Amino acid sequence: MKIENTKAQMRKGVLEYCILSVLKDNDAYVAEILDTLKDAKLLVVEGTIYPLLTRLKNAGLLNYRWEESTSGPPRKYYGLTDTGKLFLNELTHTWGELQTAVSIVTTQKPKNHE
Repeated sequence: MKIENTKAQMRKGVLEYCILSVLKDNDAYVAEILDTLKDAKLLVVEGTIYPLLTRLKNAGLLNYRWEESTSGPPRKYYGLTDTGKLFLNELTHTWGELQTAVSIVTTQKPKNHE
């Protein structure tokens, strides 16, 4: 078993949550989303993010709009729909529960079975 595969699976598992979180307060275009993830040490490439954004949009969690850019072609800005905001709130709650559970499991001492 390769550690890199397991680490990649862990990152993939939280990527949707992170993307929705990036968009919770402001709309953003792909480069901004990627920069935010990169700043957090979540390295994601465009080939990964575009299909994910499309899936989130098709699920009704995101919408997008085109905006003219002063430095090139128009940019597609993504934002949360009302359904996306509710979904994110639910994920945030679940993430908190998961963090607590993982912390308990990974820090507790083994029990003596006598």
